[in-house]
Amino acid sequence: MKIVQTNKAYYPKVGGIETTITILSEGLVKNNSADVEVLVCNHKKTTEDIKKNINGVNVHYLPTYGFVSSLPLSPNYPTSLLKLNGDILHIHQPFPLADLTLEFFPKLRKNFLRIVTSWHCDITRQKWALPFYGKYIHKFLSMVDKIIVSNPYLIDNSEFLPVYKNKCEVIPIGINLEWAKSNSKDDNHYNHLQHETKDSVILFVGRLVVYKGIEYLIRAMQDVKNSSLVIIGSGPLEKTLKSLINELNLSSRISILPEVDDNTLQNYYKTCDLFVLPSINKTEAYGIVQIEAMACGKPVICTELGTGTTYLNINNFTGLVVPPSDSKSLAEAINKILGDNELKTTFGKNGKKRALAEFNSDKMVKSTYELYEELLKNLS
Repeated sequence: MKIVQTNKAYYPKVGGIETTITILSEGLVKNNSADVEVLVCNHKKTTEDIKKNINGVNVHYLPTYGFVSSLPLSPNYPTSLLKLNGDILHIHQPFPLADLTLEFFPKLRKNFLRIVTSWHCDITRQKWALPFYGKYIHKFLSMVDKIIVSNPYLIDNSEFLPVYKNKCEVIPIGINLEWAKSNSKDDNHYNHLQHETKDSVILFVGRLVVYKGIEYLIRAMQDVKNSSLVIIGSGPLEKTLKSLINELNLSSRISILPEVDDNTLQNYYKTCDLFVLPSINKTEAYGIVQIEAMACGKPVICTELGTGTTYLNINNFTGLVVPPSDSKSLAEAINKILGDNELKTTFGKNGKKRALAEFNSDKMVKSTYELYEELLKNLS
């Protein structure tokens, strides 16, 4: 089977969609011997046109001359996509360059037997464009043969998907969790705070940006006793968050660490007591970091956003769910779990079982390939 995947970026860009398309593409090659080509824009400003084979996947990185509201300016994209053909074209959304190419160059439809889209989330940060661009989203969704979503909440809470519910297929995003099945830890990468104190350790992993709601977690720590917070990530809010920590006199209990290598990150997951994802709006469409924490047997606290965060973390089963932008509720949930060892252990066991069974990469790849096969079998 010849499959073309397209998105605005790909590995080594770090992000939920980029991770998903990379895992999916490599899994289709490894598990199904598929011929997979990926067309993306470079995630950095460059005039270089780069082609690489990465773990059996042919990846074409197009020149990017800049960005407008995170959309890459890559004028070569439409002509490059029109040169491709195959059995399946799989478009990962949101990515306006792809759906506008399909709209303005309808002959692209003839290059592929079926067109599939993965709808990762609605456009949230660029809502100002929807009065103009929204009609093209509807045209795009009416043209594709199947819409893959990571969870059922995404369909019901989307501004666009309810109209196309009959086209939607739920395939949860899965990741490689082999590392989490082992309890072994590398002494060189132990959580430094756990060695320095006997406190419980709370962990957050993610970009230091507004929608992650880290400010509310930091403020919550004022009402959480005998605990330390480790924040792993980088981003534009780093200085602001460090200033807040100092202002609240919490510098002895909260550390912000830059992005770390996989081995170090995995050991943080394994040595923490609790994972918190305090995001405040629907830009947080799924929260893969929750899967990683759950797979290590850690209870999770997240916020109710009407997205995949609460599809992954089930309230009172794998952890607790609180309202967004609410430091008091966050503190109460943290204290409840850390103050009850039996509850903490039960949530952790439930989460580990759920993560390993439902959100592993092989299951995602298998389900996606079976969807492709079903679409091709039903060609009229």
